[in-house]
Amino acid sequence: MINRAAEATLQRLRKGFPVLCITGPRQSGKTTLARAAFPEKSYVSLEDPDMARLAREDPRGLLDSYKDGLILDEAQYVPELFAYLKTAVDLNPAPGRFVVTGSQQFSMLAGVTESLAGRAAFLSLLPFTISELQAAGRLKSDPFDMILNGFYPPLFDRQVSAYDWYTNYIASYIERDVRSVLNVKDLGVFQTFVKMCASRIGQLLNLSALALDCGLSHNTAKAWLSVLEASGIIYLLQPFHRNFGKRLVKSPKLYFTDTGLASRLLGMQSAEQLFLHPLRGHIFESFVVSEILKSRLNKGQDPDIYFWRDNVGAEVDVVFEDGLKLCALEIKSGKSFAPEHAAGLETWMKYAGTTPDDCSLVYAGDRSLSWKGLAIHSWSAVTEF
Repeated sequence: MINRAAEATLQRLRKGFPVLCITGPRQSGKTTLARAAFPEKSYVSLEDPDMARLAREDPRGLLDSYKDGLILDEAQYVPELFAYLKTAVDLNPAPGRFVVTGSQQFSMLAGVTESLAGRAAFLSLLPFTISELQAAGRLKSDPFDMILNGFYPPLFDRQVSAYDWYTNYIASYIERDVRSVLNVKDLGVFQTFVKMCASRIGQLLNLSALALDCGLSHNTAKAWLSVLEASGIIYLLQPFHRNFGKRLVKSPKLYFTDTGLASRLLGMQSAEQLFLHPLRGHIFESFVVSEILKSRLNKGQDPDIYFWRDNVGAEVDVVFEDGLKLCALEIKSGKSFAPEHAAGLETWMKYAGTTPDDCSLVYAGDRSLSWKGLAIHSWSAVTEF
């Protein structure tokens, strides 16, 4: 088993909350993490039809059978159970008593907001990080091999190709999760929509153009995009609000939380195809942003990352606040560093009044170095941010 960085966060949260909720995309490792972090707890999967029926017909009896608490897996299948969980923890508010997992965050969040406010702590779990794979000796040496392969746990414990696994993952996600949330009459149209999202990876979101290209209404495209975001498939990086006297873009940038999935949606089957693809830079950018996102979520932190772009095209890929410091990160997909790669950061420093100490650059090379006081990081060191 590959150890998860999020386990330390769970152990911290269990001391202060009676219910711990682990959400995230399907197959991101939620069940494995819960059972590894709480081996002493009984386990019930509500994906099992018999257990789901019992939970619906006698929820109080089910919870009373486990006085010391338990792990409730895929709890979104029985949302009415959350009201009974509230009663159970009000009677016995022992910290860390119940662990609840769910793949559909929209269902989970609704249930907890209505029933367990103030009693539950959340942890959002995405697929493996670089540092987790490094610690297990499972990180590939070439970044584009890693990006194409993706980071979902089943890819590291089964004899299956990434292309085959993602093909079936896409079908499963559409058939199981989307049907349960959206009234999608033509699943082929939704699959086209997801592929069109992949073709816009790392770019400013133009929802009207996306809807038009898919033959959808603006409201339908907005609803579908919300489902992809809520279920942890995509991430919308918001623009930084401070304008420094410049007019700024207001649209978010669209990223996928797993580049293996995005690469499969784009039809790529080899690292060579990825390296030569016109979207290589955007995909590499998505990879870095998702690594920063995963690292922060694993610590139980809000992402609090942004991008900065003015109306004439000056841009910095990632901006975040570190205490009182305003930090910026530029992302380049080349395996060699060139001075012109830092042009965006130099523009940023002029507008923001920051120094090279507050700026960094990540590239696809394997050496970390320094240039004019600017830290240049290898792709494998991205989790340092």
